[in-house]
Amino acid sequence: MGTRREVFPLFLLSAPGDDVRHVRHVRHNHRGDLGLLLLRLGTGGVLAAHGAQKLFGWFGGHGLEGTGQFMESVGYAPGKASATAAGLAETGGGVLLALGLATPAAGAAAAGAMAGAAAVHTPNGFFNQGGGYEYAATLGLTAAGLAVTGPGRFSLDHALGHTVNRGWMIPAAFAATAAGTALIVGARARRLRKAKEGEQDALFEEESME
Repeated sequence: MGTRREVFPLFLLSAPGDDVRHVRHVRHNHRGDLGLLLLRLGTGGVLAAHGAQKLFGWFGGHGLEGTGQFMESVGYAPGKASATAAGLAETGGGVLLALGLATPAAGAAAAGAMAGAAAVHTPNGFFNQGGGYEYAATLGLTAAGLAVTGPGRFSLDHALGHTVNRGWMIPAAFAATAAGTALIVGARARRLRKAKEGEQDALFEEESME
């Protein structure tokens, strides 16, 4: 006869405090997921509203025509195309962040748009009250943080099995966004530098004629 082996239910093998620790762990996860949901809704909603101002003129915005003229005046040319790209990045990225869908791409796109906005405000310093880049940097860093952290369980990414929220998508999205943003911001800087040099040359010629 073989030796009889006793089989115990798993719950009898657990230590007395294990159930309490498990409950606390579950509660902590729920708190984290709820926090991410609130952060996504707030950040995504603000980004989407700003994008709608640019694209459709909603919420007191100037639409593509007015925003395009502004973009042209601060060195982003062609202005209307720049306004369209910025509006799509903000609206699309904001809506997707709020929904928790394609979070790496959404967060990276929004962060790229905010980097472009921050470049305009950088000469004014940091704080928003002086026209600085504080506001754009805050939104951009929050969007980037969500892209890295993930949307949490209360999201479409979780519901869809994270099909468009894979780990490799995070560096890929940031790399593509960084490359595109660097090209656009760099072209703006060169354009502004040439315009300033042209103004200086014209002023020098006027002084020479006097």
